[in-house]
Amino acid sequence: MIYPIIMAGGSGSRLWPMSRSLYPKQFLNIIGKNTMLQDTVFRLENMDAAQPLIICNNEHRFLVAEQLRDIGVNGKIILEPEGKNTAPAIALAALKAVEAGDDPLLLVLAADHVIQNRNAFENAVSEATNLAEQNKLVTFGIVARSPESGYGYIHRGKACEGGFTVSQFVEKPDKETAQSYIDTGDYYWNSGMFMFKASQYLSELEKYQPEMLEICRKSMISSTKDFDFIRIDGEIFGNCPSESIDYAVMEKTDSAVVVPLDAGWSDIGSWSAIWDVSQKDSDGNRILGDVITHESSGCLVHGEDRLISVLGLNNVVIIDTKDAVLVADKSKVQDVKNIVSKLKSSNRDEWKIHREVYRPWGKYDSIDIGSRYQVKRISVNPGAKLSVQMHHHRAEHWVVVSGTAQVTNGDSTFLVSENESTYIPIGRIHALENPGKLPLELIEVQTGSYLGEDDIVRLDDRYGRASKSN
Repeated sequence: MIYPIIMAGGSGSRLWPMSRSLYPKQFLNIIGKNTMLQDTVFRLENMDAAQPLIICNNEHRFLVAEQLRDIGVNGKIILEPEGKNTAPAIALAALKAVEAGDDPLLLVLAADHVIQNRNAFENAVSEATNLAEQNKLVTFGIVARSPESGYGYIHRGKACEGGFTVSQFVEKPDKETAQSYIDTGDYYWNSGMFMFKASQYLSELEKYQPEMLEICRKSMISSTKDFDFIRIDGEIFGNCPSESIDYAVMEKTDSAVVVPLDAGWSDIGSWSAIWDVSQKDSDGNRILGDVITHESSGCLVHGEDRLISVLGLNNVVIIDTKDAVLVADKSKVQDVKNIVSKLKSSNRDEWKIHREVYRPWGKYDSIDIGSRYQVKRISVNPGAKLSVQMHHHRAEHWVVVSGTAQVTNGDSTFLVSENESTYIPIGRIHALENPGKLPLELIEVQTGSYLGEDDIVRLDDRYGRASKSN
């Protein structure tokens, strides 16, 4: 049986402003109705595969858990204390996979890839399965159609059953060199997807990166179970070398083989890549949202909740979110990271979070803010409860719009129904819960001298969050 490993880390600055540090692209539904993480899971449904193991960071843990629950998947989730690149992450997954004495075939996938031809992907995995069972370390090489300088390349060697030996891994080349690779026909784009026996990967890591493997072993031994999550020991893991699987193992081993993959693959590394893989209208525009175009072509226009009008523009990208708008020449979208860097250096929040913020209990949208007030639209999932908490600097007024709220306000606990309200004074211990089977919607008006999210003192939290944080 195949044991899928899905790497769902990454901060996602290249698709700003939709992708933010706390809500990166793998959790967005920018291609279809499902998120990219969910599509990665659905890609496995015709295979003889176990429930997936997801590797992500602590900040994204509830996003991963919620998106898996939405599609009825009950996979394991490993929380990396910090990003150490792909080799240690896969080592943690391999150690977990062999924990019960099994030795499954690991299929290592990224959560933020698009694969349009699922049949071709399944056929490539089938070829890789045969090779992996022979103790080969398989990587999937994307059949290159153009001289892309943003990808690493794999130079194939001699043919073997279902694939080729790996002659060389090549760093991202310049355009001219990339064209020479395409002309030979012997090079593939490096997809960053792999397949091998868990024991074989650990054996190769023992040979080439023994320190890394030892630290990963100790980190797993000291790991703890926290709800749906496996928490890796941060103090031990912090000493682990940071290496990609290519550098740590694949470039050194004699067992590396490449299986060609021609399946409409893209790593969605830019807005122009989104345009490339999307359906377009007769003018070559990719439109999503309330958009009117006139005498415009080759554009990507993505809106959320207001009308966007595009007149006389060609090959531009317009991305409109609730708190930020990006307008860019389509040929320049790779440079959006420079905008993100400027936001960081200016101490702005738009690089990190959306105006609409997701929490394990639901979400909130900051719809208005002033010097001593803030208005939020809050949605609480059925059965969910916010932490028991208090604030030193603000009072809160809650107005229920739909559903029923169970409110703890000091020593009293009571129900607040639609069109009713309650008031939480400064310093009062309080909690909010949705006891019903429908979402609870309410408007919260905060007033006070300081309205930051770090003015939350948590006294009890069912989601295991820190006592004072945002």
